[in-house]
Amino acid sequence: MCNACSRQYIGDHALNYKGAHSTSIAMIIRMFVRVCGLRAISVILGLSLGKVLKTLERQQVALQPKRSFYNKLEVDEFRTYVGKKSHKHGLIYAYHRQSGEIVAWVFGKRNEKTVRALWCKIEALGIKWGSLLTDKWKSFKRVFSGTNHLIGKAGTKGIEGNNCRLRHRIRQTL
Repeated sequence: MCNACSRQYIGDHALNYKGAHSTSIAMIIRMFVRVCGLRAISVILGLSLGKVLKTLERQQVALQPKRSFYNKLEVDEFRTYVGKKSHKHGLIYAYHRQSGEIVAWVFGKRNEKTVRALWCKIEALGIKWGSLLTDKWKSFKRVFSGTNHLIGKAGTKGIEGNNCRLRHRIRQTL
Protein backbone atom coordinates (compact mmCIF):
# COMPACT_ATOMS: atom_id res chain seq x y z
CA MET A 1 0.00 0.00 0.00
CA CYS A 2 1.22 3.49 -0.89
CA ASN A 3 1.50 5.79 2.12
CA ALA A 4 1.07 8.94 0.04
CA CYS A 5 -2.11 8.08 -1.86
CA SER A 6 -3.41 5.00 0.01
CA ARG A 7 -3.56 3.04 -3.23
CA GLN A 8 -3.05 -0.68 -2.94
CA TYR A 9 -0.83 -2.36 -5.54
CA ILE A 10 -1.38 -6.00 -6.37
CA GLY A 11 1.44 -8.15 -7.73
CA ASP A 12 1.01 -10.36 -10.80
CA HIS A 13 0.78 -13.45 -8.61
CA ALA A 14 -2.56 -12.30 -7.13
CA LEU A 15 -4.30 -11.54 -10.45
CA ASN A 16 -6.90 -13.97 -11.76
CA TYR A 17 -7.13 -12.64 -15.33
CA LYS A 18 -3.92 -13.25 -17.27
CA GLY A 19 -4.55 -10.21 -19.49
CA ALA A 20 -3.87 -7.94 -16.52
CA HIS A 21 -0.38 -9.36 -15.96
CA SER A 22 2.44 -6.94 -16.67
CA THR A 23 4.13 -9.31 -19.12
CA SER A 24 1.08 -10.06 -21.31
CA ILE A 25 1.42 -6.96 -23.54
CA ALA A 26 5.09 -7.67 -24.26
CA MET A 27 4.30 -11.32 -25.03
CA ILE A 28 1.45 -10.39 -27.41
CA ILE A 29 3.69 -8.02 -29.36
CA ARG A 30 6.61 -10.46 -29.42
CA MET A 31 4.42 -13.29 -30.73
CA PHE A 32 2.75 -11.08 -33.36
CA VAL A 33 6.10 -9.85 -34.69
CA ARG A 34 7.22 -13.48 -34.95
CA VAL A 35 4.22 -14.23 -37.21
CA CYS A 36 1.85 -15.92 -34.79
CA GLY A 37 -1.79 -15.56 -35.75
CA LEU A 38 -4.20 -13.62 -33.55
CA ARG A 39 -6.19 -16.69 -32.54
CA ALA A 40 -2.98 -18.62 -31.85
CA ILE A 41 -1.76 -15.84 -29.53
CA SER A 42 -5.13 -15.87 -27.79
CA VAL A 43 -5.08 -19.62 -27.22
CA ILE A 44 -1.41 -19.91 -26.23
CA LEU A 45 -1.51 -17.06 -23.71
CA GLY A 46 -5.03 -17.87 -22.48
CA LEU A 47 -6.31 -14.39 -23.33
CA SER A 48 -9.45 -13.26 -25.08
CA LEU A 49 -9.20 -12.34 -28.76
CA GLY A 50 -10.48 -8.88 -27.81
CA LYS A 51 -7.54 -8.35 -25.44
CA VAL A 52 -5.08 -9.31 -28.17
CA LEU A 53 -6.71 -6.98 -30.72
CA LYS A 54 -6.94 -4.04 -28.29
CA THR A 55 -3.28 -4.45 -27.34
CA LEU A 56 -2.19 -4.37 -30.98
CA GLU A 57 -4.47 -1.40 -31.76
CA ARG A 58 -2.90 0.66 -28.98
CA GLN A 59 0.65 0.21 -30.25
CA GLN A 60 1.99 3.36 -31.88
CA VAL A 61 4.70 2.13 -34.22
CA ALA A 62 6.10 4.49 -36.83
CA LEU A 63 8.47 2.86 -39.28
CA GLN A 64 10.79 5.07 -41.31
CA PRO A 65 12.12 4.15 -44.77
CA LYS A 66 15.80 3.19 -44.92
CA ARG A 67 16.59 5.63 -47.74
CA SER A 68 15.38 8.99 -49.00
CA PHE A 69 15.86 8.12 -52.72
CA TYR A 70 14.85 4.95 -54.57
CA ASN A 71 15.65 4.41 -58.24
CA LYS A 72 12.46 2.40 -58.87
CA LEU A 73 9.39 2.05 -56.67
CA GLU A 74 6.68 -0.46 -57.50
CA VAL A 75 3.13 0.30 -56.30
CA ASP A 76 0.31 -2.25 -56.19
CA GLU A 77 -2.84 -3.15 -54.33
CA PHE A 78 -3.25 -6.31 -52.29
CA ARG A 79 -6.67 -7.54 -51.24
CA THR A 80 -7.68 -10.41 -49.03
CA TYR A 81 -10.57 -11.32 -46.79
CA VAL A 82 -10.88 -12.17 -43.11
CA GLY A 83 -13.21 -15.01 -42.20
CA LYS A 84 -15.75 -14.59 -45.01
CA LYS A 85 -15.21 -13.39 -48.56
CA SER A 86 -17.58 -10.52 -47.85
CA HIS A 87 -15.11 -9.14 -45.24
CA LYS A 88 -12.58 -7.78 -47.72
CA HIS A 89 -9.57 -5.77 -46.60
CA GLY A 90 -7.14 -3.93 -48.82
CA LEU A 91 -3.56 -2.76 -48.70
CA ILE A 92 -1.90 -0.43 -51.20
CA TYR A 93 1.85 -0.16 -50.83
CA ALA A 94 5.10 0.99 -52.40
CA TYR A 95 7.86 -1.63 -52.71
CA HIS A 96 11.54 -1.42 -53.60
CA ARG A 97 12.50 -4.64 -55.39
CA GLN A 98 16.31 -4.46 -54.93
CA SER A 99 16.17 -4.13 -51.13
CA GLY A 100 12.87 -5.97 -50.57
CA GLU A 101 11.68 -3.03 -48.49
CA ILE A 102 8.05 -1.99 -48.17
CA VAL A 103 8.57 1.77 -48.21
CA ALA A 104 5.05 3.04 -47.48
CA TRP A 105 1.61 1.49 -47.12
CA VAL A 106 -2.02 2.40 -46.53
CA PHE A 107 -4.92 0.17 -45.51
CA GLY A 108 -8.31 0.91 -47.03
CA LYS A 109 -10.75 0.25 -49.82
CA ARG A 110 -9.63 -0.34 -53.38
CA ASN A 111 -10.32 3.19 -54.60
CA GLU A 112 -8.65 6.44 -55.63
CA LYS A 113 -8.97 7.92 -52.13
CA THR A 114 -6.71 5.21 -50.71
CA VAL A 115 -4.17 5.72 -53.53
CA ARG A 116 -4.13 9.46 -52.71
CA ALA A 117 -3.54 8.61 -49.06
CA LEU A 118 -0.50 6.54 -50.10
CA TRP A 119 0.73 9.46 -52.26
CA CYS A 120 0.40 11.82 -49.27
CA LYS A 121 2.23 9.37 -47.03
CA ILE A 122 5.10 9.03 -49.50
CA GLU A 123 5.39 12.82 -49.72
CA ALA A 124 5.18 13.22 -45.93
CA LEU A 125 8.06 10.76 -45.51
CA GLY A 126 10.14 12.83 -47.95
CA ILE A 127 10.75 9.92 -50.31
CA LYS A 128 12.05 10.64 -53.83
CA TRP A 129 12.29 8.18 -56.73
CA GLY A 130 13.57 7.81 -60.25
CA SER A 131 10.51 6.00 -61.63
CA LEU A 132 7.23 4.74 -60.22
CA LEU A 133 6.01 1.43 -61.67
CA THR A 134 2.35 0.37 -61.50
CA ASP A 135 -0.17 -1.73 -63.38
CA LYS A 136 -2.93 -0.27 -65.57
CA TRP A 137 -5.42 0.47 -62.78
CA LYS A 138 -7.13 3.81 -63.51
CA SER A 139 -6.69 5.15 -59.96
CA PHE A 140 -2.91 4.80 -60.27
CA LYS A 141 -3.01 6.60 -63.64
CA ARG A 142 -4.97 9.56 -62.21
CA VAL A 143 -3.02 9.98 -58.95
CA PHE A 144 0.52 9.45 -60.29
CA SER A 145 0.03 11.20 -63.65
CA GLY A 146 2.39 14.14 -62.97
CA THR A 147 5.37 11.96 -62.03
CA ASN A 148 7.79 9.65 -63.85
CA HIS A 149 5.08 6.97 -63.90
CA LEU A 150 5.63 3.81 -65.93
CA ILE A 151 2.60 1.60 -66.55
CA GLY A 152 2.73 -2.12 -67.29
CA LYS A 153 2.98 -5.56 -65.77
CA ALA A 154 6.64 -5.94 -66.77
CA GLY A 155 7.73 -3.42 -64.12
CA THR A 156 5.62 -4.85 -61.31
CA LYS A 157 6.93 -8.42 -61.24
CA GLY A 158 8.73 -7.84 -57.95
CA ILE A 159 5.71 -6.52 -56.07
CA GLU A 160 3.43 -9.20 -57.57
CA GLY A 161 5.86 -11.82 -56.26
CA ASN A 162 5.78 -10.13 -52.87
CA ASN A 163 1.96 -10.23 -52.94
CA CYS A 164 2.18 -13.97 -53.58
CA ARG A 165 4.53 -14.40 -50.61
CA LEU A 166 2.24 -12.38 -48.37
CA ARG A 167 -0.81 -14.35 -49.43
CA HIS A 168 0.63 -17.88 -49.34
CA ARG A 169 3.48 -17.97 -46.85
CA ILE A 170 2.22 -15.67 -44.14
CA ARG A 171 -1.18 -16.76 -42.85
CA GLN A 172 -2.22 -13.56 -41.13
CA THR A 173 -1.34 -10.87 -43.65
CA LEU A 174 -4.17 -8.53 -42.68
